[in-house]
Amino acid sequence: MNGTLENITIPSQSSTGPQEYLTFILGNEVYGIDILKVQEIRGYDSVTKIANTPEFVMGVINLRGHIVPIVDLRIKFHLERTQYDEFTVVIILNMSDRIVGMVVDGVSDVLHLEANEIRTVPDIVSGIDTRYINGLASIEDRMLILVDIEHLMNSYEMALVDTAALI
Repeated sequence: MNGTLENITIPSQSSTGPQEYLTFILGNEVYGIDILKVQEIRGYDSVTKIANTPEFVMGVINLRGHIVPIVDLRIKFHLERTQYDEFTVVIILNMSDRIVGMVVDGVSDVLHLEANEIRTVPDIVSGIDTRYINGLASIEDRMLILVDIEHLMNSYEMALVDTAALI
């Protein structure tokens, strides 16, 4: 995204045809999440810190009357920290009646993938947690890591249920 980042509302899709993924960048990798989980894309705003939350929970924002926890996936995925600026992107997710924001380096594109274009993570890959990966897809000369974002955000170690209860 170039220039000033504006709030973008993602339209819903029908359940027929190829599955659509919103692709985003973290470090040197490209990730994809189910577009149906995305409520909107917005620029980063300051957050209100909440005591005793995991390091990757940056805090909360008030989004049109909803208190939304903001998670920095760079920290969650043990990547180098970065400065937040006017180009930092927050993807607002709507999952199972819970709204969560995630900070990413940038949003790339919406891709349409057929089931036969998605591969499983090979068993020989060690040292990575594959519990939250739906699969891999080749996009031009890069690999796209498809994240089960609902499973990740609802996982015990994310502690978002406890964070939401504190608010």
